[in-house]
Amino acid sequence: MSRPLAKAVLLVDGYNIIGIWPHLQQQRDRQGMEEARRHLVEALVNYSAFEGLDTRIIFDAHYNDTPASSETVSRNLSIYYTDYGQTADTYIEKLCASLGRQLRLARRRLLVATSDRAQQLTVIGYGAEWMSALQLADAVEATNCTRRRRHKPQKRSAGRFLASSLDAESQRRLAMLRMGLK
Repeated sequence: MSRPLAKAVLLVDGYNIIGIWPHLQQQRDRQGMEEARRHLVEALVNYSAFEGLDTRIIFDAHYNDTPASSETVSRNLSIYYTDYGQTADTYIEKLCASLGRQLRLARRRLLVATSDRAQQLTVIGYGAEWMSALQLADAVEATNCTRRRRHKPQKRSAGRFLASSLDAESQRRLAMLRMGLK
């Protein structure tokens, strides 16, 4: 069974988002970059699954002498670490160039989340849409609120009698028993 196509592909400039979201900045400053990355991934796993997005978070390996690598976190989210010397910006630009046309033909959207103004202009040139880091934060929070509202457990009856917590049919049958009717 093949998985359904996501309605859009979302490319996220990971370190750019960490540098702008206040709670991720605090996480980075207090507990280190690894913890901030983990929180970003956690937030985007839930967001991507709920919104049906194919999300790819890109992190620079610009200052680390490590080869490029990728990791699949869920069916909706993957993480990419660039090659040594390659920035997330250049990686995203190459993805936009290679994915842009095929996504347009499939009538799917290509979104890029970054607050880097030069990057925004470049990806628009490839036909992608962009959202700022704060717009992404707002979208993630709105999705979390919607998800909580939809999955909120139903409240128990506020009545003080046990019978008020029963469903309507059970209450009717109890009333019939009290009156001596069958």
